[in-house]
Amino acid sequence: MTTTPHPSLPSLHRTVLGWYQANARELPWREPDAGPWAVMVSEFMLQQTPVKRVLPVWHAWMERWPTPGALAAEAPGEAVRAWGRLGYPRRALRLHAAATAITEEHGGVVPSDHAALLALPGVGEYTAAAVASFAFRQRHAVLDTNVRRVFARLVEGQEYPPNATTAAERRTAAGLLPEQPETAAAWAVAVMELGALVCTARSPECGRCPVAAECAWRLAGSPPHEGPPRRGQSYAGTDRQVRGLLLAVLREAEGPVTQRQLDAVWGEPVQRARALDGLVADGLVEPVQPGVYRLPS
Repeated sequence: MTTTPHPSLPSLHRTVLGWYQANARELPWREPDAGPWAVMVSEFMLQQTPVKRVLPVWHAWMERWPTPGALAAEAPGEAVRAWGRLGYPRRALRLHAAATAITEEHGGVVPSDHAALLALPGVGEYTAAAVASFAFRQRHAVLDTNVRRVFARLVEGQEYPPNATTAAERRTAAGLLPEQPETAAAWAVAVMELGALVCTARSPECGRCPVAAECAWRLAGSPPHEGPPRRGQSYAGTDRQVRGLLLAVLREAEGPVTQRQLDAVWGEPVQRARALDGLVADGLVEPVQPGVYRLPS
């Protein structure tokens, strides 16, 4: 990947920010009165999950646990229960662990320092940058899947970015950041929104894109991605589906459940046992006694 800065950054910034101001979705964690905790919860939930699925869970979560201390005061299993069907439920445990650390180490206040955010359990490079940027209006390169795809097309002329974030991508993103922190924070969310609404993975709407005239991929004739085609992950019949079914039984129960109750949701015993063992290993399920299980306490 090239590290050459975009030739007309001020114009690019004005165009994308103007588009965002006119087209941004109204989301509760973007409201002026949304605090850092609201932003952090949204970032955990939005990982690999569409906004429309996140919204009702986010609202319920924030009503029940409006502060990190409120969440930390309850058992981790309650976070798993409230996570519902968002998928990838280990995120619920990580969010609970982050809330506990915030309560114990930061007086219940989400830290504004990027290094302190990065040190929280379950907070990685992306989440730390996103919270620092969106909640505290700081200057950080925020690289989620949508942003990486926009930059791959706009700057590099590639349909898709690499499978994993590279150092070259980080340099490109840093080179595109506006100098002023407030503008940089707005730029971060604006590019993310452009990728979510227009420069989508499967059906990009180049006719609606505010920077189509400058897009290297479009100017090159929109060449297809080199390499194997990207395919959506299958779900039916996978261990992930079985894990979800088993976890649903535990979420919906008022107390511990028996092996017989778990056996009823999936007929293949080897796969069922493997999925249950995985849930236990991940800390999402606790054995109470032989043949009896519960959410983590």
